Amino acid sequence: MTANEDQEMELEALRSIYEGDDCFKEISSVSFQFRIGDLDDSKSFLLEVSWPESYPETAPNISLDAFFNNRIALETKQYILSRLSEQVEVNLGTAMMYTLFEWAKENQETLMENHQPVTSAVTLASNSDVMNNSTSVSKKKEKKEQLTKAQKRKLIGRTDNKGELPRGWNWVDVIKHLSKTGGKDED
Repeated sequence: MTANEDQEMELEALRSIYEGDDCFKEISSVSFQFRIGDLDDSKSFLLEVSWPESYPETAPNISLDAFFNNRIALETKQYILSRLSEQVEVNLGTAMMYTLFEWAKENQETLMENHQPVTSAVTLASNSDVMNNSTSVSKKKEKKEQLTKAQKRKLIGRTDNKGELPRGWNWVDVIKHLSKTGGKDED
């Protein structure tokens, strides 16, 4: 079998195994992304793998440069890559993507044991933007609830000495309402 035929067979196998799995994403027929861990897990990471022309006889290119991994320290990334390259060496010459993905899933805790989330300037900026947006939204709501002087005078004119509106202040005169809307019985 040629390397190309091996790649085709492995690609078909990966498609059938990970069909409907949101952790696996096929970028092209020789490039893939696989997320290890849940989206909301701080110890999750995204593997980007691409096959060189002579794969599986030569090692696949494995990267952790995806934006998803921007909170992972460089040392942790290097550790993960070195451990994955050990697995690649053991499996060289065979279809190894499934083996690598599953090995990474099983060893996620070990791979990420020294992980301390890195807060980058981008993350801090986005958090402060979120905070600013939420406070500006609440300020807008307050403005909508403020009454004009004329509305306040009208409201005060309708209230009793306790500041409460009299019973029935917002009742609709049914006769007036029906005469305006034309609500007549039709036979």
